[in-house]
Amino acid sequence: MKETLNHIRNRPRFKMYTDLSPEDCEKNLRAYLDIHKDEFFGNINREVATIFVKTNENNYWKPNLALRLERDDNITAIRGIYGPTSAVWTFFMFLYFLFTVGWMVFFTLYYVEKQINTHNYAWALPCSLLVLVLIGLTYAAARLGQFKAKDEMNALRRFAEEATFPLEKDG
Repeated sequence: MKETLNHIRNRPRFKMYTDLSPEDCEKNLRAYLDIHKDEFFGNINREVATIFVKTNENNYWKPNLALRLERDDNITAIRGIYGPTSAVWTFFMFLYFLFTVGWMVFFTLYYVEKQINTHNYAWALPCSLLVLVLIGLTYAAARLGQFKAKDEMNALRRFAEEATFPLEKDG
């Protein structure tokens, strides 16, 4: 059994190699997408393919499969990653960064106030606790999005396995 199949099942990223040219890989991916056009849609070219699952729902965590085809020394590398769009990842990372910095600032103000024994920043501890709650809510929103997109992720994993696994170079 090829090792890539386990990587596709267990990780959001995978990398495999094939003897086919990027043009042939593109043709194979287009053919697979055409066969399954009632379930999937996307954009495929010689370097990048982005695949989505057709659904009636359009929630914020709508996953996609991004494939990158790279040619090097008569071998084509197919790199894949599945997950939400980069805009969603960026938004959640921005929220985590913003709230974490906010927590550090508020907690530092609280700590300094206790060390110098003043009462100028009495609001700092409640604010730091509020920011911790916001971090928890952000995490919960991410987990909820992942849960709601579970069926779509499984469909994308199946697409990756069925569309790319037969192309893999035995090695």
